[in-house]
Amino acid sequence: MLKKVFALAAALALVGTLGVAEARPRRAQHIESISANSRVLVMTPDVQLSLLTAAGLPEPREDWSVSGRDNLATGLAAALEREQHAPNALDPATAMEGRIGQIIRLHDAVGGAILSNRLLKLPTIERDHEWTLGDGVQELATTYQADYALFTVARGSYASGARAAAAIVGLVAGVYIPMGGQQVFASLVDLRTGEIVWFGFVTAGGNDMREGDGANALIAELLRDAPL
Repeated sequence: MLKKVFALAAALALVGTLGVAEARPRRAQHIESISANSRVLVMTPDVQLSLLTAAGLPEPREDWSVSGRDNLATGLAAALEREQHAPNALDPATAMEGRIGQIIRLHDAVGGAILSNRLLKLPTIERDHEWTLGDGVQELATTYQADYALFTVARGSYASGARAAAAIVGLVAGVYIPMGGQQVFASLVDLRTGEIVWFGFVTAGGNDMREGDGANALIAELLRDAPL
């Protein structure tokens, strides 16, 4: 039950940060797996991590965000190679610029809407609708000679030492003090149509994306049911 509460809180936080987009009302597309040797563009992961202070205020940590971003990007490319696909990655220094940056931010918004629909079961959106980024993503297919794009978004915080100490005191007093947490969602997008053919979400648990091994374990869980 507690895990579900955390998941719902994560969804609300992500929706508040990323915004909400509507589904295009089309019949859902279901695929068992993408074609062998597919060319997959690994979009630079959009990662924002922070330090949760003793007062419960998040302080952005760019160094943690960069580490998480790079570890996730490397791990995702390696996972695709293991599945006999051909990954290609964007330059993180320029990924958020121009048209590509707009597409990444669009995915953040659509992904946040999908997540809220999955976890909160919004009554206004039918679950069999197809989610899409639109045919504008065909530009990625042409520019990078790719069949699919894999988008990843990570948000989260890590408790400071003072916050951890406060949590211990609170536990003794019977007061629950949140210690932060990290969530990751990802989408596989068909670049011919813009349709999202797979969506996955996971909470980090004990897997620390700031470290290579932690990021790899997190990716393995995230992609467990991906059609790769």
